[in-house]
Amino acid sequence: MSPIENPEQLTELTAIFAGLGLSAAAGLRVFLPVLALALASRMGYVDLGDRFEWLSNPMIIIVLGTATVAEVASYYIPWVDNLLDMVATPAAIGSGTLIATAMMPEMNSALQWGLGLLLGGGAAGVIQGTTVVTRGASTATSGGLANPVVATAETGGSVAVAGLAFLIPVVIGILVIFVVGYLIIKLFRVIVGRRRRTTGRIEEEDRS
Repeated sequence: MSPIENPEQLTELTAIFAGLGLSAAAGLRVFLPVLALALASRMGYVDLGDRFEWLSNPMIIIVLGTATVAEVASYYIPWVDNLLDMVATPAAIGSGTLIATAMMPEMNSALQWGLGLLLGGGAAGVIQGTTVVTRGASTATSGGLANPVVATAETGGSVAVAGLAFLIPVVIGILVIFVVGYLIIKLFRVIVGRRRRTTGRIEEEDRS
């Protein structure tokens, strides 16, 4: 049986760790970890409570399954993958928020959703933002030829992280915290570096 059989039996900290792992997976593929959570709930491995019982509805699972297949396949279509990144970031934040909120022990609704957005949405958004940068670099350096490799790594990573979030939630949660923290620093440095280069070019043009 799954270590996350019933979120109500978990401590709040452990439940948050589990949600963080699944939310991070949503940063790689939006629908896949939500589908995993829905299936786990349907099979009785996870009790999401009355608020999120709708996720285990067979029709919802079918819709999530279809969306997952479509999303995974679309990332292998040249240029479509880059277009998807434009909508995938807000979608990933929404998915991460839903997952983290659903996995938390029940509390005040506003507080629960607020924490879900901060932790789950934040983790998913940072991971997704990194994939956008990675795919952009791949497109620029290989003309998109290496993008299928990137897409495969992202899908595989989402599957692995989602699965491990059910098996070793605390370990995955801690790992996600460190990875997200590192990526935030990395992204910040990239943004600052680009701004400095842009400012430098403008100053050079003004001098000339």
